[in-house]
Amino acid sequence: MFQHFLITRFNLKKTDWTTNKKNVPVLTEEWHKNRFKLFTDYCFPSVASQINKNFIWIVFFDTSTSDTYREVISSLENKMSNFKPIFIDGMDLFLPSIKKYIKDFDEEYIITTGIDNDDCISENFIDEVQYKFNKQEFMLLDFVDGYTIQTQSAIKIGKKLHQYNPFISLFEKNDNPKTIKNVSHRNWKKEKNVKQIRGVRIWSSVIHHENKVNEFTGFGNVDVATFFKNFKISQEQQSFIEANCIPKSKWKTESILNYISSYWKFIFKNFKKSLGVYHSE
Repeated sequence: MFQHFLITRFNLKKTDWTTNKKNVPVLTEEWHKNRFKLFTDYCFPSVASQINKNFIWIVFFDTSTSDTYREVISSLENKMSNFKPIFIDGMDLFLPSIKKYIKDFDEEYIITTGIDNDDCISENFIDEVQYKFNKQEFMLLDFVDGYTIQTQSAIKIGKKLHQYNPFISLFEKNDNPKTIKNVSHRNWKKEKNVKQIRGVRIWSSVIHHENKVNEFTGFGNVDVATFFKNFKISQEQQSFIEANCIPKSKWKTESILNYISSYWKFIFKNFKKSLGVYHSE
């Protein structure tokens, strides 16, 4: 009936991506060391813990990846049978390589879902996406509510409201499918056929010092113990967060400001979309 692909790009070379938001060079040895730690602390264990195993996770690595990290990738592949690393030469081959891989599957429908290599998902994530599948020929699925974790300096976990986020999915007929990576997740705002889901928190962004554009925009009370019942990350990192997480009472003003800003953006984006502003861009 359908084949579900989770899609991640890791360290693909890109002409206009040479530094992070602090103007520090990326794709260096230090960058790889830090990014693989984030990947193995947050992203990989959260995907490996999915209750529903009916998906294929294709992760794209650059052909320049060193033998040291190829060994790490190989060990992860041995731990998770539906983790499929693919090595390509730079970002220009990303979308063509996705389509080439998917072309070998003859299911009637294709589901493609994005996840960044430094973020994490709840153990019910794949289930929740597939629950919404009903032979849609072309529909975007957007779970707009989630969480966010700040991992550097002050450790915080907050709720997050984010439309057209990196975790969106695309349902489509398997007839030369576009896939979710056809455009940047932000540019899916131009798509008319979108189903927004509210109140189901099945993803979490991870904010760290290497983020290119993201910053902590969390708000509200989040029970840490309840969070980790659904989000499986490395035990070492979970213990660190549990021991150091700052209660919301200590950042109450920031929480209120983030809440107001998040809902204002949410309402304004939906208003613009109702007017057809995005469709005419």
